[in-house]
Amino acid sequence: MWSIIQAAGWPIWPLIVASVIALALIFERLWSLRQSVVAPEGLVDKVLAEFRVTGTTPELLAKTAQQGPLGRVLSAGLANVKSPRPVMKEAIEEVGRIVTHDLERFLTTLGTIAAMAPLLGLFGTVVA
Repeated sequence: MWSIIQAAGWPIWPLIVASVIALALIFERLWSLRQSVVAPEGLVDKVLAEFRVTGTTPELLAKTAQQGPLGRVLSAGLANVKSPRPVMKEAIEEVGRIVTHDLERFLTTLGTIAAMAPLLGLFGTVVA
């Protein structure tokens, strides 16, 4: 393997670095986007059951918001449960946009690396 890298010359090093970064981003996304983190099983049922018993309390909202992205969206809906439908919908959509941005973290970087890697390989064949 080392002889192949030496034969490729200096243009292979940016490609190797890009590959390592892409692999690290893929593993980070796999770890961060586990179902148990994003949408814990039974969360909606537990929150609705507690809401029916206690109503909207600050403790329920705080506890729900700490249970991942789905919890944050549910918390926004519960916080506006007595508001008119358009107000509740806007609050949920606003939190949903923020959560979506958090869930899509590093995807543009990964896309850039995916677009750049073949060009770096082509550059290496031209230079070497």
